[in-house]
Order: sequence, then structure tokens, then C-alpha cells
Amino acid sequence: MSVKQVQAIVNGQTYTLTFNNNTGKYEATVTAPNKSSYSQSGHYYGITIKATDDAGNVTTKDATDSAIGSSLRLTVKEKVAPVITVTNPTASATLVNNKPTITWTVTDDDSGVNPSTIGITIDSGSKITDGITKTAVTGGYNCSYIPTTALTDGSHTIRFDASDYDGNAATQKSVTFKIDTVPPALSVASPSDGYVTNKSTITVSGTTNDVTSSPVTVMINGAPVTVGSNGAFSTTVTLSAGSNTITIVAKDSAGKTTTITRTVKYDPNPPKITAASVTPNPVDAGKTYVISVTVTDE
Repeated sequence: MSVKQVQAIVNGQTYTLTFNNNTGKYEATVTAPNKSSYSQSGHYYGITIKATDDAGNVTTKDATDSAIGSSLRLTVKEKVAPVITVTNPTASATLVNNKPTITWTVTDDDSGVNPSTIGITIDSGSKITDGITKTAVTGGYNCSYIPTTALTDGSHTIRFDASDYDGNAATQKSVTFKIDTVPPALSVASPSDGYVTNKSTITVSGTTNDVTSSPVTVMINGAPVTVGSNGAFSTTVTLSAGSNTITIVAKDSAGKTTTITRTVKYDPNPPKITAASVTPNPVDAGKTYVISVTVTDE
């Protein structure tokens, strides 16, 4: 008897093998499945070999065979790396929380994201893999992390890494942002609190600055005021007769504010002299006398 036919069944497809006179073996060139074998049972595609002779006798071997089963296990690896999408913080953001919640997503539509490879690096520190919350979603994980140590005010860069189960490393993503927990400095040189004037206008001036989140804007009584490159500002405020409250607010680009108020009194009315007396009058030469005057001022 002789071999009539040899077939290989892989991933539901049947292939006929041809005898090679040079090697003495039945062979076929087969295109591998388009998907990684990692998601398959045992992480491989099982190959079933079916040999038939002229008498119709059939012998079948597959991946479970104790003798050659290990040779009938096809491992297929994908070549497409996972994708990392950073959701918070956004690039160039300024945050007032020095322990921000960092969030990102890692997805892979084939072998799948290997969660043990998910990590971040803050500035020049060591790669962080512990303490990351990984919530499974379709094709990957939603991830979040809160720094255990508060970030200093200033600029920071976070780098994100991950790989799939076939060892493909995602293109590293990074985001640079700022932390600003300190409100801007504000100094008002003029006027002093409680100042009294007979002028209907007054000059309000001072300086402001913020080391982390310049430039700083200034509002005086709700109206914007130009701030110079050196942080100086000056404007004229119109006063109403009586007590006036002047509110100066400095705001940095992180949204943090510093407020100073000044109370100024505008008195446009001169004093009134309504009565006067000299006692005694007449007075003896060389003697004293009292001058008494009634004066009012509103």
C-alpha cells in the first residue's frame, strides 16, 4: 500500500500536502492566520495532520499527541503595537492640584495589552508600575494613577509605556504640564488704606508676579488693567463722595487669585465756619483771652 493523501487542518482551513522527492516529506506552504495565537487555548493554533493510504486507512495526529503534539502547535505573533491615549493631564495644562489624577487608555485589538507592562515615568524618576488602577475595557485598559508624593510647583513631564502579549511595545507617549499651587504675589503701593483726599480721582499702582504661571492679569474694581513686563501696573480710579472701596485682584494663568482692598475717602467739601467769639472782649493789655470758633466738615 502507499500514501494516497496527506492533509493539514489549521484554524478551520484544510491544506493538501505534496510529496517532496528531495526531502522525502509531504510539504505545503501555508499563510499564517491574520490574528495572534495568544487568544487561542494554550496560546497556539493546533494543527491536525490527516494521512490516508490507498486502502482508505486514515491516521490522524494533532497537538494533543504525546509523541509529536508539541510540533503541531503553531504560534502566531502579531506585529501591531498597542495604542496609548492620554486623557489627563492635557498638554501644556496648568494644574492647581499637586497630586493630580493621571488617566490614560491602552488598547490592542489582537493579542491584547499585557497589564504588567503598563507603566509611567514622572520626570527623571523610576518607572512606576505599582499603584496603577487598571480597569478592563474592550481591547485594553482604562488606567489611572495618583502620585504618592506631591509634585512640586513648576513644569513636569510624564511618559507612558505598555506592550502587548506578543512583545510589541507601544509608541511611548508623553505629556508636559505645570503645577501651580501658589497664588500670585501682589503689592499695592498706592493708595494706603484709609487714605483721605479732596480729589475726585486717585492713582492705584503696584506690582504683581507669579513664578510658575506668568503672565498675571489685574482687575481693579472689575476693570482690567495693563500689567507691564516687569509686573508693574497703574491706573486712575474715579471716586464718589464719601467712603470708597477699591478692590485689586491679581490672577495667574492657573486661575489662582490674590485680592487686596483699599478704603479711600473722598471729601470734596471744605470745612464751614459758622460761629466765632472772643472772651473777654475787650481784654486788658497783657492779659489772656479765649478765641472760640464753631467749625463743621461733612
